[in-house]
Amino acid sequence: MMPWILLVHAAATWFMTGLIWFVQVVHYPLFDRVGTEASPRYAVDHQRRTMLVVMPVMLIEALTATALVWLLPTSFQTAAWSGMAMLVAIWLSTAFVQVPRHAKLRLGFDARASSALVTSNWIRTVLWTARGVLALWLLSAQ
Repeated sequence: MMPWILLVHAAATWFMTGLIWFVQVVHYPLFDRVGTEASPRYAVDHQRRTMLVVMPVMLIEALTATALVWLLPTSFQTAAWSGMAMLVAIWLSTAFVQVPRHAKLRLGFDARASSALVTSNWIRTVLWTARGVLALWLLSAQ
């Protein structure tokens, strides 16, 4: 097994873990301070700029997670598949929970959508943190 795949995977996972904690604790809670007039433009720009940062890293994480499922020895398959399941849950949460709330905020500030965005994002925050711990464990076990 190529150790560089584990390193790249752990780096991508921990990049996303750090980013999601920043988003959860700092960024999303500040959405309600943008102001009603600037809110739609802010939401559009936020989504566009965030995609530029997160999509390449999320794709690297997904590719390396898939590689780990195929390349890790049998004794690590439970960990590999657990990590993959968490990643699928993160992507599903992003697509079906967070993106619709962002879409609502693009139309104008909505206090309920903003609050729901913060609350529902804990799903991704917890899952990425667990994936980060798993990635470190896989690195240490090799």
